[in-house]
Amino acid sequence: MSSASVTRLESLLRARKLDRTTFRALDRKPDDLAETGQASLDEQLAGGFARGHLSEIVGPRSSGRTSLLASVLAAATTRGEVVALIDTCDRFDPVSGAAAGLDLSSLLWIRGRELSRDLSQTIKWALKAVGLVLDAGGFGVVALDLADVPGRAIRQIPMTTWLRLSRLLEDSETVGLLLGPAPIARSAEGQTVVLRSSSIAGRWSGTHDRNRLLQGLECQARVIRARRPHDECITLRPEFPRPEEQKSESQRSPQIPF
Repeated sequence: MSSASVTRLESLLRARKLDRTTFRALDRKPDDLAETGQASLDEQLAGGFARGHLSEIVGPRSSGRTSLLASVLAAATTRGEVVALIDTCDRFDPVSGAAAGLDLSSLLWIRGRELSRDLSQTIKWALKAVGLVLDAGGFGVVALDLADVPGRAIRQIPMTTWLRLSRLLEDSETVGLLLGPAPIARSAEGQTVVLRSSSIAGRWSGTHDRNRLLQGLECQARVIRARRPHDECITLRPEFPRPEEQKSESQRSPQIPF
């Protein structure tokens, strides 16, 4: 196809507002990307997670999902951004987040509740919360943690839900992130990072559920994108400081229960 024909095609798609799903994803500027805090992963992502789109961090339990999320949130607050976490099952550990470099004073933590018989209502509240946060705007990263929600329950969420969240993200400076056991939304321009544990040398430190760090974990990460998939796996090694180097617990983040 000649360059003139390509230019005309791009013009027609832009006029009908269809260009977002074609050429724009392959020509992102640095300002359209948010670094993850993991240099090797940023290289695979061509700079970081795309702003204005819904991306995913997926993998089985103990594959490093929460550690990578903490790194992404920490990188955002280091840039001076405000971030939000919709914690569906109330699993987030603020001590571990602070140890990863997350500024808790810049985190909006919306806490869910332990999984119960009323699972569908818990998910409904979490989805409503993330919609309200995205609609409010002003956040660098907004993450929805569905990692501990059973896969069968996630599959019952209508695809229109993810389309609506993607629509709320359009033309914004916000990175939308989903955490789950497997790919969920499959956004056209979002990125999916698939994790799997590659080492069983991890060890827990701390004496309480809200003060536990998993040290020495290695995980393999593979980036999936619709147009330029990567078959190569990279190794991530989340590192935490010693307990005496952690931030004091007085640096708490705003907490909003469902």
